[in-house]
Amino acid sequence: MNLPENPLSDDLSRICDANAELWGELRGARLFLTGGTGFFGCWMLEALAAFNDKLGLQIDATILTRDADRFRRKAPHLAGNSAFHFVTGDVCEFELSGQKFDHVIHAATEASAELTENNPRQMISTIVGGTTRCLRFAAECGAKNFLLTSSGAIYGPQPPMLAHLSEDYTGGPDPLDRRNVYAEGKRVAEAECALAGAPGDLKIKIARCFAFVGPYLPLDAHFAIGNFIRDQLVGGPIRVRGDGTPVRSYMYAGDLVIWLFTILLRGRHLRAYNVGSEQAVTIAETARLVASSLAPAVEVEIEGNLNRAGAANVYVPSTQRAQHELGLRCEVPLRDAIRKTQAWYRTQGAYAESR
Repeated sequence: MNLPENPLSDDLSRICDANAELWGELRGARLFLTGGTGFFGCWMLEALAAFNDKLGLQIDATILTRDADRFRRKAPHLAGNSAFHFVTGDVCEFELSGQKFDHVIHAATEASAELTENNPRQMISTIVGGTTRCLRFAAECGAKNFLLTSSGAIYGPQPPMLAHLSEDYTGGPDPLDRRNVYAEGKRVAEAECALAGAPGDLKIKIARCFAFVGPYLPLDAHFAIGNFIRDQLVGGPIRVRGDGTPVRSYMYAGDLVIWLFTILLRGRHLRAYNVGSEQAVTIAETARLVASSLAPAVEVEIEGNLNRAGAANVYVPSTQRAQHELGLRCEVPLRDAIRKTQAWYRTQGAYAESR
């Protein structure tokens, strides 16, 4: 029986071709991943499977998950891959004594608006405790490289005079605002990296991630672009809950995974790299772009009143460090990224009954 082609085949071929020589350094490697079943993690597993299938790298990965059965339902082709081994456990307390790994990628802890609102103490304790445990485990298992997926939220509000936030910006969120527990947790997680990085041979790399779009992105979470694609998939209208003036930028997930693996292998020790797109776009423009990029055409409704008094809410990175030091680029235009995401969800049958 012929198996159906992976709908991400074109993306995965591009990822493999992007830097096949660098990916060759993963030949025969053993990787340990947290957050391997989330948005970032699914893309990393897709890439690792492609590295094995297309480049013959024989990579072996162990993935920590809270619910292996749920992941099997979500991505059976990844859950059933013989190179992937799933271990159920808590990121703050897991035990894998005696096992050796070459690389540890800590991508757990979702930026959950619901958890921030309902249990902020759990949010910050999971971020900090999970990072501390993973750093200790990386040292115990003899890993050469450790990658932390941090967040651009650590910079706090972007000043109006800055079109792009660079890694040298030293601002920060208000620590007395409980809504900032995610950002403060990531700041402490990076501090834990600094403390763990002084002795030994473990090389610690930090990816400060901004906003993304692509297959596997949840369409029912607090990601505006995902909500807009969901609205389009169910026939519209696309609803903008606010006034549409906040400014964001979106990197396609296929570019994201190239950046993450490059930072893991080539990033400098205890150096942070912004990961995202520099193409600024307002939320209203994003909604209209989704509406105009995808068929059938749907209406856009902006529900909030325009607030002309306050400064614009901006969240856009400078990626000059990653570009100059690591040769990284955003290759997929936003319109194409939106179309790819919608097309993938259509192949999954998601929202088919709702349309």
